[in-house]
Amino acid sequence: MRVLGIDPGLLHTGWAVVDVNGAARHYVASGVILPKASLSLPERLAIIFRGVSELCEQFHPNECSIEITFVNKNPQTTLSLGHARAAAIVAVANQNIPIFEYEPNVIKKSLTSAGHADKDQVYKMVRMLLPAAQPKTPDESDAIAIALAHTNMSRIRV
Repeated sequence: MRVLGIDPGLLHTGWAVVDVNGAARHYVASGVILPKASLSLPERLAIIFRGVSELCEQFHPNECSIEITFVNKNPQTTLSLGHARAAAIVAVANQNIPIFEYEPNVIKKSLTSAGHADKDQVYKMVRMLLPAAQPKTPDESDAIAIALAHTNMSRIRV
């Protein structure tokens, strides 16, 4: 099975592709979609949509896992993240790929056994579980973590 993990954001949408064969997980690729801040909201959403669509066409994932937007103190920030998340979800759903959604604390707990782990703890677990992964940004590391969490959760579901 091939999993596409997505950490949505209007300026930095992290993505990762992980292959799963039984208990074995293998890093395939990861990166960040980077719409320019100077672009309008619709233009940034279009870049996210096209970027995720291209990832689906290039890597042919069987499933996608994406982080659920948590409610921030600033409602505008929450709404903006929701837009980015929707653009990614529609791109994946448009290719008939099943989508699984996870809350940030569930992702962190799945990897680190602590639902409130910080980004450094998540990064260290990503590197330990997938030594071939060399995430360059927190968004990329989070996307790898989202894909890995899904592989853990899907083993529980089966």
